[in-house]
Amino acid sequence: MGKLTVGALRAVLVVVLAGTVCVQALLVWTLVSGADPEDGSVPLTAFRVIAALGMVSAQVALVSVWRLVAMVRRGTVFSHAAFRYVDAVIGAIVAAALLWFAVTAVNAPGQREDPGVTVIMAGIGLAILGVALIVLVLRMLLAQAVARDVQAAQMQAELDEVI
Repeated sequence: MGKLTVGALRAVLVVVLAGTVCVQALLVWTLVSGADPEDGSVPLTAFRVIAALGMVSAQVALVSVWRLVAMVRRGTVFSHAAFRYVDAVIGAIVAAALLWFAVTAVNAPGQREDPGVTVIMAGIGLAILGVALIVLVLRMLLAQAVARDVQAAQMQAELDEVI
């Protein structure tokens, strides 16, 4: 990866991480201070708690991607250490999907006249789980690359002994 690409990606990661922290702080402040009481029409407290937890899952993914980019720059991404970060990204995506299903469940009672909204929201949750499956497939490709790298190193060592 080029320095410009890495720099641009890191800048985006920092901005998104800072944004999620600010949104979390505002959500927690609103929950703790009681400055925005619910009128009963929409379960705002539940939505705020779910949103704050969703920000945590995004932050885990952002930090994990940051660490993977650092490994790419050092040339160490094809190692067993990378699996920890890829697994964290997969877990964060699955957590985001589960939180989205929670939003769908909290929102569903208000959609009795138009259940199509709930079905669409559930479909979005399935799509988020699909992204987790894509990252899982990429993890399997990483595992194959690491195994091939180890095998190549062993073959090189054997060849060095012969020569």
